[in-house]
This record gives sequence, C-alpha cells and structure tokens, in this order.
Amino acid sequence: MRSSHVSLAQLMQPEHANPLGNVHGGWIMKLVDECGALAAMRHARQRVVTVAIDRMSFRQPIKVGELVTLTAQVTYTGRTSIETEVQVEAENPVTGERTHTNTAYLVYVALDETGEPSPVPPVFAETPEEQQKLEAGKQRQRQRLEQKQP
Repeated sequence: MRSSHVSLAQLMQPEHANPLGNVHGGWIMKLVDECGALAAMRHARQRVVTVAIDRMSFRQPIKVGELVTLTAQVTYTGRTSIETEVQVEAENPVTGERTHTNTAYLVYVALDETGEPSPVPPVFAETPEEQQKLEAGKQRQRQRLEQKQP
C-alpha cells in the first residue's frame, strides 16, 4: 500500500472560488480524482480510468488563499479494479492551522495499450492500520457489487 502513496498540494486562487470566497466543490473533486488516479497508476504501472466515486461530503469550506493538500493511496484491488482513498486537508499557510475537509474513495480500472481492462497486481498491507484499510476496502467493494445487482 505504502508504495502507491501520492501527495499533491495547490494554493487556492480566486479563479477556483465562488463569490463567497469558497472553493468550488467541483474543483476539489477534480483534484481528488487526479490524486487518486496517480496512486492507482503508481500501483498498477498502467493507465487507469475512473469508474466510481463512492461519496464526497464536504465537512468544511476551503477558502481562497488556503493550501489544499491531497494524499492518496491504494486501499483495495480486484482483478482489474483499484480503490483509492483520498484525504483532503486545507491549511492556512500563515497560521499553519490545518483542517481535514473530506475523505473520498474512488474506483479505477486499469487499461492496456488497446484500452481494454487489464489485470492489476494485488495490494498488500504491511501494518495493522493498512490491514484495516484493506478489509474496509473489501467490504466497500462487496457493497458496490451488491448495489449493481437487480
């Protein structure tokens, strides 16, 4: 799991925000998807496409002038699918105050050179915390598959 870890950071500018000075949720969703995809590609060593976002809830607004840091890692793999967990944190760069704004789980499918789904290597947990994340990922995948059935 650890080798898939990716971090991205971006200063939020006025073009990212609404008239109230809060960053658009869609902008954060874009960053979350990019960060998650990078973790999935790092794990699979292949291109990936997004197939699902479980849920995205914004606990706190992110303001213009804050540094947004996203961290992602692979938490589950299927035959061709990869789940990533993405944590989002906003930081006031002057005071250093940090706020966790949301966590998202995304699912990607690895693609071969012809654009067809391609097998991915399994993810391995090396610590008890990673083992918990892996088990939770397995449970989320079971729930996704159950929801797809008629």
